[in-house]
Amino acid sequence: MAKAKKKFYVVWQGEKPGVYSTWVDCKMQVDGFPSPVFKSFTNEDIAKKAFQDSPDKYMGDNYIEPTMLDKYKKSANSNFNKRTLSVDAACSGNPGPLEYQGVDTNTGKKIFHQGPFPLGTVNIGEFLALVHGLAYLKQQNSDMPIYSDSMTAMAWVRRKEIKSNLPRNPKTKELYKLVDRALIWLKSNTWKNPILKWETAVWGEIPADFGRK
Repeated sequence: MAKAKKKFYVVWQGEKPGVYSTWVDCKMQVDGFPSPVFKSFTNEDIAKKAFQDSPDKYMGDNYIEPTMLDKYKKSANSNFNKRTLSVDAACSGNPGPLEYQGVDTNTGKKIFHQGPFPLGTVNIGEFLALVHGLAYLKQQNSDMPIYSDSMTAMAWVRRKEIKSNLPRNPKTKELYKLVDRALIWLKSNTWKNPILKWETAVWGEIPADFGRK
């Protein structure tokens, strides 16, 4: 039986912030603590550096631990597919004015664009972009895969429901009309298009990115 890899746990927000060498010790710091922030690493030096930094640099879908990057790149590059549609959203503030689009991954040609909407969130925009892409490709009778860099949007599509604190009000009325239509479409349609995770850490920004970072 293969020996389990050693892990190191950084607790940024917990009973006693620090770097811990066992899950038991980490768990003692975060269990019952309001809004704990913690993450595991495979390298102690990286964990210690991370503890001194802002946790925002290490959280989310696109952070890859440097010691794992070469292996990760090989895996990601072997699966890269140019014959795809890429979708993304941009929000000036979160919430804020929102727009989304889909482009041909290979050529960068814009396939569709919606917005700006007066008020929205990145997650809702990413979700709408993904559903718009699925509906567009079904209309084209295409089984082309779709790339998204949002695990949240992919999960919402998979579950056919969203979880958002964005209020329904006059500013969000038109946006929520699209959200409601998208949810109805998901529940009344099937599709063969694989939804793929865009590996930003390896490939850079997704081709549908609005370039505002």
